[in-house]
Amino acid sequence: MIWEVFRQEEAGDYHTHCGNVHAPDREMALLFAEIQHGRRKPTHSLWVAPKDEIGEVDEETANFGGTTDKSYRWAMTYQNIDAAAEEVADSEAEQAEADRRRRGD
Repeated sequence: MIWEVFRQEEAGDYHTHCGNVHAPDREMALLFAEIQHGRRKPTHSLWVAPKDEIGEVDEETANFGGTTDKSYRWAMTYQNIDAAAEEVADSEAEQAEADRRRRGD
């Protein structure tokens, strides 16, 4: 029987899939998972689940977040941030100059 293994690196982190093990029962699956996936990297806990019991819902079978394109919400969609950064730097320089004038420096 194939068991999928999920590993949590630190308490409070999400468990992420790290592989699978072949074992006849849950107890052996946990032992094999500990040996194969828990000793090489820092590990807080491991989960094992029978492969046949894991279900999947993908974007083709469900509408995650509706059908509206909301890519504008992600900063990675903005292409030219250099111009904005230059504008911010210019603005900061102008503000610093204005402060010096007010103080009479």
